[in-house]
Formats: sequence, structure tokens, C-alpha cells
Amino acid sequence: MKGISVSFRSFARKLILGACCISGFSAAVQGADVVAQERGPTQRVVQGKVVGADNVAIKGAVIYLKDSRSLSVKSFYSDAEGNYRFGQLSQTSDYEIWAEYNGKKSGVKSISSFDNKSQFIINLKVDK
Repeated sequence: MKGISVSFRSFARKLILGACCISGFSAAVQGADVVAQERGPTQRVVQGKVVGADNVAIKGAVIYLKDSRSLSVKSFYSDAEGNYRFGQLSQTSDYEIWAEYNGKKSGVKSISSFDNKSQFIINLKVDK
């Protein structure tokens, strides 16, 4: 009977040790999550160029960025080289982006919250 008692104690010690290891691992993972939350969510950026049907840059086109969650719309004018940039976009929102110039509109492009990239380059084509 003593042999069985010793084996049971050994088993119980291993079980307790294993539970402590799992508990410690769980605490470490939770600690990493807290550190990530303290740093805040990663912000996304979308940028690109607006061109006409002839692939020439369009200065002064209006680029619209619509947040599908809040339905808010930001706008930006393209610079002399047709460039635009929107920063500080949420990782948890979907977006639609398009350009307009002289009453003409580009196709609407989408940015999904499921896409984990932090930078998007989207060129928009508007028929002049």
C-alpha cells in the first residue's frame, strides 16, 4: 500500500506543478495583451494618386473617404502631382474611397477591417 500512496503523492505533485505552469503561462499571455492595449491600436494610412483617363495626374481632384461604421466622410484635394493621403484610420472600420473631378467620378474602392495591413496605396482614375 505504501507504494500506491507514494505514487499518488508523486502524481498529485506533478498535477499541481502542471497547473501552476499553465496558470503562469496564462498570466504571461494576458500581460502581453495588456501591454498591446496600452500602446493603443495600430493606425492605418491610405494614400495614392488621382489620374485621368490618359494616366496624367489630376491636380485639385476631391478624394472622399467614407467610414462605413460611423458614416462620416473625410475629403482631401489632390496636390500638383495628383497625390493624396489620409492617416490615422481605425483598424476596426471598413472604408470606401473615391475621387471626383469636374463632375466625373472614379470607381469606389474598399478597405476592409479584416485586412491587417497598416498602409494602403490606392490609385484612382477619373475620366476627365
